[in-house]
Amino acid sequence: MLLNLLKAKIHRARITEANLEYEGSITIDKSIMEAAGILPYEQVHVCNISNGERFVTYTIEGTAGSGCFCVNGAAARLVSPGDKIIIITYCQLDEEEAKKFEPRVVLIDEKNQVKDIHNLCPGTPADPGTALKNKIR
Repeated sequence: MLLNLLKAKIHRARITEANLEYEGSITIDKSIMEAAGILPYEQVHVCNISNGERFVTYTIEGTAGSGCFCVNGAAARLVSPGDKIIIITYCQLDEEEAKKFEPRVVLIDEKNQVKDIHNLCPGTPADPGTALKNKIR
């Protein structure tokens, strides 16, 4: 049996653009995607902290260092520039893999740059006070 687990999360990024005319997806700064371990065209869930909207799309690499978070296509109606979002991706693991797996969390600052990166360890509560002590190994 395969279990769906959190693979990675980009936390509190700000939308820089909403492009209704593009065919779809979310464009993300390449360096932030790499920090999170998210690949181009990978499925992601986007949670809009500012308005509560949630949607599923796929990623496209943006220019590294740009801080770009651009929602494209129909989903552009669900965000506005300046909205804070969380981007989540999942993976499928068997039970033994799942017990050892450590999801990656990338915290973003007010300028859409990486503020911190850490892994959540198995059995560790996912609260910032504890999780920030569990840096990437």
